[in-house]
Amino acid sequence: MAGCVRVTAAGMLVLVPAAAWAQASPRAVELPTIEVVESSPLSPADLDRDKVPANVQSLSAPDFDHAKSPDLLQAIAQHLPGVTLSDQTGNPFQLDLNYRGFTASPVLGTPQGIAVYQNGVRINEVFGDTVNWDLIPEMAIQRMTLVPNNPIYGLNALGGALSLEMKNGFTYQGVEGEVRGGSFGRRAVAGQAGGQNGNWAAYVAADATNDDGWRDHSPSQLRRMYADVGARDDKSEFHVNFTGASNDLAGITVTPIELLSRRWNSVYTWPQTTQNDLAFLTANGSYKATDTLSFQGNLYYRGFWQRHVDANTSEAQPCTDPKLLCIGDNTTSLIQGQKVSNPFPSGTVFGEIDRTRTAANSFGGSLQATSTQRVFEHDNHFVVGASLDHGRVQYTGNSELGTIGQDLFVTGTGVFIDQPAGDVAPVALLATTRYTGIYATDTLDVTAKLAVTAGGRFNIAQIKLEDEIGTALNGNETFSRFNPVIGATYKIAPELTAYAGYSEANRAPTPLELGCADPTRPCLIDNFLVSDPHLKQVVSHTYEAGLRGRLDLGEGHGRLNWSLGLFRTGNTDDIINIASPVAGHGFFQNGGKTRREGLEASASYKQERWTAYANYTFIDATFQSRLTLSSPNNPAADANGNIFVVPGDRIPAVPQHRFKAGAEYAVTEPWKIGADLNVVGSQYLVGDQSNQNPKVPAYWVVNLHTSYQVSKHVELFGLVQNLFDRRYYTFGTFFDPHAIPFLGLTDPRTLAPGMPLAAYAGLRATF
Repeated sequence: MAGCVRVTAAGMLVLVPAAAWAQASPRAVELPTIEVVESSPLSPADLDRDKVPANVQSLSAPDFDHAKSPDLLQAIAQHLPGVTLSDQTGNPFQLDLNYRGFTASPVLGTPQGIAVYQNGVRINEVFGDTVNWDLIPEMAIQRMTLVPNNPIYGLNALGGALSLEMKNGFTYQGVEGEVRGGSFGRRAVAGQAGGQNGNWAAYVAADATNDDGWRDHSPSQLRRMYADVGARDDKSEFHVNFTGASNDLAGITVTPIELLSRRWNSVYTWPQTTQNDLAFLTANGSYKATDTLSFQGNLYYRGFWQRHVDANTSEAQPCTDPKLLCIGDNTTSLIQGQKVSNPFPSGTVFGEIDRTRTAANSFGGSLQATSTQRVFEHDNHFVVGASLDHGRVQYTGNSELGTIGQDLFVTGTGVFIDQPAGDVAPVALLATTRYTGIYATDTLDVTAKLAVTAGGRFNIAQIKLEDEIGTALNGNETFSRFNPVIGATYKIAPELTAYAGYSEANRAPTPLELGCADPTRPCLIDNFLVSDPHLKQVVSHTYEAGLRGRLDLGEGHGRLNWSLGLFRTGNTDDIINIASPVAGHGFFQNGGKTRREGLEASASYKQERWTAYANYTFIDATFQSRLTLSSPNNPAADANGNIFVVPGDRIPAVPQHRFKAGAEYAVTEPWKIGADLNVVGSQYLVGDQSNQNPKVPAYWVVNLHTSYQVSKHVELFGLVQNLFDRRYYTFGTFFDPHAIPFLGLTDPRTLAPGMPLAAYAGLRATF
């Protein structure tokens, strides 16, 4: 279970900006503050953070308050060092989270490098390890912990793991309702209720959001709920919880820069829609056998269904005989072994409507034991456990020939392309996965000041692909690896700690990547699969060291928390997404060695009426191998559409500089105001691994928030995003500017624009 809490003589305190204004009270004698964190996905927060050899960060429920940020991802990016957001989808509920140069994204085809857990269950989806942030009911989040440098979190934790602990009736009592709305047709209602009756407790949360979207043709509708029933006694605690969601999301991805210069909310080909449905059932429990020995475990079932519609340009064209239709050239028929007539007038611009369906069912469980038995009179914290996860995915895709109108809407013709030689053909795939993990970690207090941690995890990933149309996709792969972790912390002073650690982690290729790894038969990423050569698993090696401390500034003057750390992660056999010479297509390949290294510095301050924070991250993400990569729409590519990468070239889509700062002030007891600043450095476009083109420019955004406690039970709040209406881009890549002739485009850059000025207001009632 996730979490980071502080235990003091007075109770719990949150880490960063508090949402409540405390009345001054007489100074009491306080015990030293002990901040405790989890040691594994299943563990409760029971390990002193000052004994963890990594820069663990956390947020608690008040930090996800809609009075301060509009959603989960904005709250995370607003506060945590090293985290930025980018927008591949054009939808605010489907952003990419980037941390230390690694990504957790909802977009199939994005190399994933962060493991995400909910109540101890890994929720990266089976098919592509994607993370569908829109499925998480954010009102039900109790705590969130971001953990780097720890292989105990299993597959995908190359850059780290993000762990969510949800509320239950023991941790939340009361009733709360909220309504809010604002710019671009945002309307939302949410509510939660929890209570305890003796040894039993129940909790439920639900929300509904409608949003018209600030870009053309980009409305969204979200429906989510979370429910938990729990029971406990002196030795045991057991919970059954359910997460359900049914969301319809429209998002127009990147748009040519020339179209954006004409109109900021313009789009390229459309429609582009995604329908996500979720049924996620979990049972978890713990049992305290003795004062020093406890057991934790969980079982789960996760059903995920997705329908995706993506309108694109097409390689379709008239054949040598203009009465027939071909694809790729003027001799290859649109449908293999069949002539397809061309009833369209000369000058018709052809497109495609690519449709995919994913039906994923996964189930599994974890079991672990935790011992705090002293070893030779030294405090010791030992965890050993195992996990087993099964997944089964039914994946289908097809491409319908369409025509592109003046408004860039792609109208279907009822003709479905089936031409493997033209790299577009229907696909039906059954993928099954089995992930097994065995892990152990031990933290020993060698002295009162020195704590040493050592452990590791052995992962086995078995992936089987079954082609349900032919045999080209059939495959059976097994990947295995032991990943160690070792580190130490030293308490230089009661409130000053030094730490250093080393760990390794691995990521097995996903079923999607294994099915799309042949450069001679590229596929439409997110839509189609082909037979493939072997892909190697990615292995990361992470070094991390730093200082963290707390400073009590005296009675009435508040408290300062700070940290300063260095990190380096080197990947071998990194998997990268490569563009194909065939327009709109791509494939995956191992990209040799890469390195992500940098610095993180942060400080937060809390006083009776003030809270403030600031943090800065420098990330140097580079290739460390010579590579020849396909990037046909890159202006710097050679005649064969290739670019040449040398060691030291920077990895695209990873800004070097990130700075965040914010403050909140209680003007009066009921009235608070606050502001935050987010600065993100420049980055290279995806497809420009050789760094030969202009970068996506740096940008900064200022947000404001305020709240007023009208009465004990009623609060009003308001939020302004992008106060100065800055125009900026969060992501960029290349496209063929001549694919739609009537647009008259010449610049191959296509970018994701940032949201303009937006304002929201709401009312919250609690009982």
